Amino acid sequence: MRGTDNGPGSAAHRCASLALRRVRDDDVWMSIVIKPIGKDERATWEPLWQGYLRFYKSSQTPEETEVTWLRIFEATEPMFALGAYADEKLLGIVHYLYHRSFWTVGNYCYLQDLFVAEEARNRGLARALIEAVMAEARLVGASRVHWLTQEDNATARALYDKLADKSGFIQYRKIF
Repeated sequence: MRGTDNGPGSAAHRCASLALRRVRDDDVWMSIVIKPIGKDERATWEPLWQGYLRFYKSSQTPEETEVTWLRIFEATEPMFALGAYADEKLLGIVHYLYHRSFWTVGNYCYLQDLFVAEEARNRGLARALIEAVMAEARLVGASRVHWLTQEDNATARALYDKLADKSGFIQYRKIF
């Protein structure tokens, strides 16, 4: 268990993410569970993580993947991962982190990575993962949840347009 208060990483924070949703899958209702990914689930998390990296035409060294994995479980890190499970199988992941802002008292929650296995898409898992992050952020007093996507990611943007407002900002970056 991370922390002792109700902030990110606390028991109260982590328990909020356990959510049961029912979604339609080819005219059959299936139950999905959204919960924190466990330390013993790297073998099921990593293929989804690698799928996400491939989708964005990116990659990580083995060392970077190791550090990414370890940060999820490090008590001093404000970084978290939830999974979407159907029949106890991990089918989707979301990574998010908290950071300060000069503009508000509450932290911001940055939903950094979201990926659903190809065979599990269009079942509501991405929506359930985003809504779980939003619920967690509200629980810990965050002022907002924000995320980025590529302009041409029309499928994801159709969902995002239903869940949040476009900021109107353009991102600039300099990679070192």
